[in-house]
Amino acid sequence: MLSYRMQPVGRAISSARSSQRLCAAALTLCTLMTAVSAFTAPPEGHSGATGNCSFRGKFLKQEFRQEGEPVVLRCPLAYFGSGPIGSPGPHQLVTWRGNSSSQLIAMGEPRVRVKDGVLWIVPALRNDSGTYICSVRDASHCEEIAMELQILEDAEASLPLVTYAQTLTLGTDGMLVCADTLDFSGDKDSMHVRWYRRSVLLGGDGGRFHNVEEQKRLLVVNVSVEDEGPYTCVLTFVHEGRRLNVTRHISLIIREVTDTVPVVISPLDTISASLGSRLTIPCTVSLGASPPESTMLWWGVNMTLLENLYPEGRVTEGPRREYSVNGENFIEVPLNFNPVLREDLNMDFKCNIFNSLGFQTLHTTVKEAPATFSWGVALAPLSLVLLALGGLCLHRHWKRRPGKTYRLTTLKTGL
Repeated sequence: MLSYRMQPVGRAISSARSSQRLCAAALTLCTLMTAVSAFTAPPEGHSGATGNCSFRGKFLKQEFRQEGEPVVLRCPLAYFGSGPIGSPGPHQLVTWRGNSSSQLIAMGEPRVRVKDGVLWIVPALRNDSGTYICSVRDASHCEEIAMELQILEDAEASLPLVTYAQTLTLGTDGMLVCADTLDFSGDKDSMHVRWYRRSVLLGGDGGRFHNVEEQKRLLVVNVSVEDEGPYTCVLTFVHEGRRLNVTRHISLIIREVTDTVPVVISPLDTISASLGSRLTIPCTVSLGASPPESTMLWWGVNMTLLENLYPEGRVTEGPRREYSVNGENFIEVPLNFNPVLREDLNMDFKCNIFNSLGFQTLHTTVKEAPATFSWGVALAPLSLVLLALGGLCLHRHWKRRPGKTYRLTTLKTGL
């Protein structure tokens, strides 16, 4: 004989309430971990503080000047003003000193002086040769860079060092420029430019040479092969009541039109990298049908060469690679970091390209890549476990809801 009895309702309800509390706790913990992931994510754009007065190395251009002539040096770092490059901005203080002395060059010296942030040496003597350091300081930072000056005594022997190579294209009209004379200006009525070729004055006979004096240029009409060779320009101007002469030597090179304008393919303006990792930034240039040997390609940083700012070799220029694809010539020179440090994030890296048609510079900067660690990713497996636990709790609660709290229990009798 079978008999039946009811399981107490209170025990089933208590079990259901416990499951509900466990589910609620699991869901609350999951929500808290999601909030922690959102608030602990690393901020973007973080950068370290810079030093008080950072040294930018040696300026890549070394100045060669002749003894007895005026010399003007502009600080390459002072280019934020409205004037020409090298002119200080309205809130900048530019000072100069020699490399062997901490004493600043005074502003009121008669021969070597600083005027409006520009160093004047009038006239230059042989013992003025050496390294000069200019500092640019404003309310927030200070930077300094070194410049090398060599005063040459023997004009004939030093001619290769003070000669500027300029190129004109065969069969076209072109201009020769009296180089590095922008600093020597004043009253136009007192300024004169004379051009010579092998001691013969040019521009006065109405022939193919025309002196464009206000632009300090010499116009050459219908350039021929015979025009190649040395030229000299002499600029005369008045400075503080003194009449001074500045001489520049030009070497004219005649070329046919064989080169094409290089097309820079890479790098991008900004490269992302993780601090402490290795990085290679290729500078790739397409030359079309032009021969690769006629194009120069090199990397610089800020206003100087790589080896000046990174003498230890942590950032170096890799080997030049030349190759062709479907008749188109390419040049590639990589920039290698081993490794990337935070100080690299403030640098202006430049890929420089030069051929007979001109000079190009492409700027790129290194940006710190976002951190690879994410709380959201790290906590995702745990969140899935908690959600699964919550689902299991809900499932158990569903099976034990009040409508199903009674179940039959079979009891065995002795019959």
